[in-house]
Amino acid sequence: MPIKLFNSMTRKKEIFKPLDPSLVRMYNCGLTVYDYAHIGNLRSYLTADLLKRWLEYRGFKVKRVQNWTDVGHLAGDTDVLAEDKMALAAKREKKTVWDIADFYIKAAIEDFKRMNFIDPDFRPRATDHIPEVIEMVEQLIKRGYAYVVNGSVYFDISKFKNYGKLSHNTINQLIAGAGGRVKKNPDKKNQLDFALWIADPQHVMRWESPWSVGYPGWHIECSVMVKKYLGDTIDIHTGGEDNIFPHHECEIAQSEAANGKPLARYWVHTKHLLVNNEKMSKSKGNFYTLRDLIAKGYDAKEFRYLLLSSHYRDNLNFTFKALDAAKNTVNSLIDFIDKIQGMKSKAPWNEKLHAIVIKTKLTFEERMDDDLDTPQALAAMHELVRETNKAIEEGTASEKNLREVYETMMAFDKVLGILKHEKTEVPAEIKDLVEKREVARKMKDFKTADAIRKEISAKGWIVEDTPNGPRIRKKQ
Repeated sequence: MPIKLFNSMTRKKEIFKPLDPSLVRMYNCGLTVYDYAHIGNLRSYLTADLLKRWLEYRGFKVKRVQNWTDVGHLAGDTDVLAEDKMALAAKREKKTVWDIADFYIKAAIEDFKRMNFIDPDFRPRATDHIPEVIEMVEQLIKRGYAYVVNGSVYFDISKFKNYGKLSHNTINQLIAGAGGRVKKNPDKKNQLDFALWIADPQHVMRWESPWSVGYPGWHIECSVMVKKYLGDTIDIHTGGEDNIFPHHECEIAQSEAANGKPLARYWVHTKHLLVNNEKMSKSKGNFYTLRDLIAKGYDAKEFRYLLLSSHYRDNLNFTFKALDAAKNTVNSLIDFIDKIQGMKSKAPWNEKLHAIVIKTKLTFEERMDDDLDTPQALAAMHELVRETNKAIEEGTASEKNLREVYETMMAFDKVLGILKHEKTEVPAEIKDLVEKREVARKMKDFKTADAIRKEISAKGWIVEDTPNGPRIRKKQ
């Protein structure tokens, strides 16, 4: 079954066919590094991580780029009478903008590792690409798509006839919809024209250019980095749905006007993450980072599971009740994996359980092929766990069956990324108590056996009686 992705450009699912079958080129808009990544950012990055993992599972080689925006992203996502988010952070923390960028890039990489995101092939910083920005802006001016006013350079949206094609708006609709919401800039021919270069000799991050001392606009940076690392046309561009307009719309206009080729063949956008059915806001007290969740006793893989439990194109309502449920589920899955790994059994080969494994694998792959349907893929995996536990309880799961289930679960986890953990070593003291309890049980001294079980429990461990002998696990 071919992979199908929902393309935001066409608003329908399409069979994925890369331009070059030997290499999928993929770009996702990265973090503006003025603060910690919030949990909504992480949802968008998970989609990119999941997509890369699934493409590789299906045999594709993937080259993925995720940038750092460390200049030009203005407060309010505008380019009029607003401060750069990096400069605001520098004032807030009484550091240089360069220190701010370095600190939050390091923090983001730590968060991404906790989330078990596969590293992209490149993580370029916008500030390392100023010469390429100037070169592309010069190209746009030369081709008649951009104009210079008072040292700033603006993209003329009236010259790009397909402006609005990603957000499915015409230029007239966008102008009418903007109404009084857009701050007036007298330098612009049209108030929806956007800045490619902003003249500001006083800006804390500034460079010489043919037009002025200033800094690049937010949108041009991504166009430049896509071209440098992946070429004029890429296969997949991802981001959050809030990137569709204006960021990705502007990116398309710049890149296609400069290069004369389509920017991306598939646009994959992740829906919003809400908190208690509201948009995250520091003023409402419902704004969370991964570090906040960890401080409350949660693990990143539990949050990752919560994200996977909802389709990326559905809004996800984050609650701590839902996170608690995810925590319990992940612990249960890890417990299952630890249980079946190396489990001894004298049962013969179970053809029925083998058939369930094959069916589960097919269902999992079908659901993931269908626009990364993780909720249904997880449901298939949980059904395999239930059927395997049932066979274990009945004493009908052979060691070969259990190895097959374990290997299948590990194959799924190469995509899902939720089962990685350090196996807890059982202390010698607990092992001794379990052995004493077994002796008591064999002698039918159940009073002593129960007392030892309680002692084991008081020390933070659980002993389970199975057809294949006692099993010990740490309390969660």
